[in-house]
Amino acid sequence: GEDLFTFSGDFEIIDMIIANSHSKVKMSVPEKFGLNKAYPNPFNPSTSMDLHMPVEGMINVQVYDLNGRLVQTLLSGMQSEGKYNIIWNASGQSSGMYLIRAQMGEQTVVQKVLLLK
Repeated sequence: GEDLFTFSGDFEIIDMIIANSHSKVKMSVPEKFGLNKAYPNPFNPSTSMDLHMPVEGMINVQVYDLNGRLVQTLLSGMQSEGKYNIIWNASGQSSGMYLIRAQMGEQTVVQKVLLLK
């Protein structure tokens, strides 16, 4: 068949080696859900950040003002595991502090960014 192996029961993957027929393939897999610090911060008019998704899942990355109003959705929907670079172009917004909130399942990460015009 096409199965490399089969297994029944619980197990934990503690290390991976990825290779092709010639050599090992370098690959990084995010270990935990997270949102790197936005850069630049303060910014004008755009800032970017890396989102790390350790597994495939539903994700929402949204920007809120300090009154809790939704300003913009940067990413929403089912995404594969991996690292994503997210850019927020805030050229249509007023100067001030904003909150960028990333949520995947029960996990939520929030960070402050400052738009200076």
